[in-house]
Amino acid sequence: MTKTANFLAFDLGAESGRAVVGRFDGEQLSLEEMHRFANGSTRIHDSLHWNALNLFSEMKHGLAKAVNELDSELSAFGLDTWGVDFGLLDRAGNLIGNPYHYRDSRTDGMVGKSFEIVPREEIFAQTGIQFMQLNTLFQLLAMAQQKSPALEIADSLLMMPDLFNYWFTGRKCNEFTIASTSQCFNMQQNQWATPLLEKLGLPAHIFQEVIQPGTELGSLLPTIAKKVGLSCDLPVIAPGCHDTACAVAAAPVAKADVDEFAYLSSGTWSLMGVETAAPVIDEKSLAYNFTNEGGVQNTIRLLKNIMGLWLVQECRRTWAQEGDELSYDELTHLAAKAAPFAALLDPEDDSFLAPGDMPARIRDFCRRTGQTPPESKGAFIRGILESLALKYRWVVDKLEEMTGRPITVVHIMGGGTQNRLLNQFAANATGRRVITGPVEATAIGNILLQMLALGRINSLDEGRAIVKRSFPIEIYQPENIEAWAEVYQCFLQPA
Repeated sequence: MTKTANFLAFDLGAESGRAVVGRFDGEQLSLEEMHRFANGSTRIHDSLHWNALNLFSEMKHGLAKAVNELDSELSAFGLDTWGVDFGLLDRAGNLIGNPYHYRDSRTDGMVGKSFEIVPREEIFAQTGIQFMQLNTLFQLLAMAQQKSPALEIADSLLMMPDLFNYWFTGRKCNEFTIASTSQCFNMQQNQWATPLLEKLGLPAHIFQEVIQPGTELGSLLPTIAKKVGLSCDLPVIAPGCHDTACAVAAAPVAKADVDEFAYLSSGTWSLMGVETAAPVIDEKSLAYNFTNEGGVQNTIRLLKNIMGLWLVQECRRTWAQEGDELSYDELTHLAAKAAPFAALLDPEDDSFLAPGDMPARIRDFCRRTGQTPPESKGAFIRGILESLALKYRWVVDKLEEMTGRPITVVHIMGGGTQNRLLNQFAANATGRRVITGPVEATAIGNILLQMLALGRINSLDEGRAIVKRSFPIEIYQPENIEAWAEVYQCFLQPA
């Protein structure tokens, strides 16, 4: 009988972090959440930051709970986080200041500023990454333009999961999937885009060795091991350190169907795309502003970053501040009862990026585009969900055009799968069958990469088969296709 192996995954998102144990008995994988903690931005004067030290403290607490509460030893642990953000270290390896939050306003105007120095086409040809002002490239450009002392004295740059891995193991490196989100990496040459960085006046020397997902970084530092109660070495694995790379790895898709599915990692951001063998960097991907991010097992994730359920989260936060605190389920229930297609939004509109009064911004958007603003909370939420679903249709159409292959099914994974109304809207708008689950796709993918690294499974296909038989999925069939197709034509019209 195969001995059950325990793997610990730290999964840090924009709202919360989790320490999740995966138990694999040779056939099935089961999960147990050991620790959950809040995450979010901290405003200092006019800047938004992450509380990196507290996040590291919470992860150590989660590790201690796993060590002390499990009835058998951990085999390994790995961590993943959101993309683009980073910490800068000095020559002694000390963190220089609090890492900035990607929604900080210092990057306003930096995309246009970069084009004054290097043509848009040249930046995309080197990086293949979607232009978004929150990308690492534009964060660094903002620092350079402002003559930041932190950038001047920086000896190394570590993306957020790389920073935490360094604190756990003492090893400095940049993992491939998270490095690819930076727009500082040449996806075709598989190395840092040094010529681009130099043209923009950015220090190329701060970027570290790039390692592949599934690399064993070493063992947990002895001081931490002693503190959490470990009596033996614990391997630390770099899975896909970008959370979306892990989520896609956990897609419960059969090997025979891998060329006909699109994935949608649904949460604060909606990240929708397909797996490819090589970057798709051409006139169409540039024109449509798609991105080529690193995947696991020698794949590329050709995808579109869409603002996602952030719009719902910010509406909910604004209403709570006004004294009307509603759960996500309550908001979705109100949306289901609201009139359809009352207002269509562009989820990628720049006005929706920063934290703030989202209902007011939606009203402004509607006025700017000649629409009547929503009046009820249900109408606001329904408009957001319908607009997201229509954007998914646009992404699917462009993916088919760029890759030349049909997409017959959309796999939705992550916390957003709990919004069943959005799932049904996605099926209706795309005209494709939608399969949802697992909810904890990111943590599961993290664990699969640990299992691959230690030889407990032999391939990603084997891991996906384990996911399919271990966790429930739900299927949504398209409804009201003609009505959604008609509205989609309106959605395509420019404001």
